[in-house]
Amino acid sequence: MSVTSIVTTYSVTGMTCGHCAAAVSEEISQLPAVSAVDIDVASGRVAVTSGAEIDDAAVRAAVEEAGYTLAGRV
Repeated sequence: MSVTSIVTTYSVTGMTCGHCAAAVSEEISQLPAVSAVDIDVASGRVAVTSGAEIDDAAVRAAVEEAGYTLAGRV
């Protein structure tokens, strides 16, 4: 039985450095089923890899907890 990974990409505004990316990554990584978070600060893109469909509201709350704004899915 193989495990399917789902990659969902979001746009996050306000990130300007590695510290910003680390804060966002730390919060999103705590969500259930999330196995990886890949952030491109320059574009504001956040790719979330999970083992199940991810709840956008939970991602929004995690991003806001880190101090940034989730603009939506890309």
